[in-house]
Amino acid sequence: MQVKIKKLTPTAQMPVYATPGSACFDICTTSMSGYIQPGTSVVFATGLSFEIPEGHVMKVFSRSGHGFKHGLRLVNSTGIIDSDYRGELMVKLHNDGGKSVLIESGERIAQGMIVPVEQAEFVFADSLSDTERGTGGLGSTGTV
Repeated sequence: MQVKIKKLTPTAQMPVYATPGSACFDICTTSMSGYIQPGTSVVFATGLSFEIPEGHVMKVFSRSGHGFKHGLRLVNSTGIIDSDYRGELMVKLHNDGGKSVLIESGERIAQGMIVPVEQAEFVFADSLSDTERGTGGLGSTGTV
């Protein structure tokens, strides 16, 4: 699959898969270097806009190293880039840790995955099929 990417700034970097077995590609920032203080969030530019193929979506995730080492995460947990969006990919990181974290221009700040999606057809129904679980909610399938 080929994905067209528009470079919006001269310093924007092409996303890269770190290894042949990587499920996600790394996304870098073009924003100026700066600190994310504990308990705060900062928006980072990537300088990139994507043409996601029709029938696909790009999911954007936090980098595991950021989370485990520094307490950083995407503010919205998972970003969803629809196939008809052509604006710049922006990444907002939140610092849940206890120390300031320096993010440098050009640093990998997120990871993305392009996956196929199918739109469902929704219909109202007077009843739904029976299942073993039924209407059992939280904790109804067993103990912790």
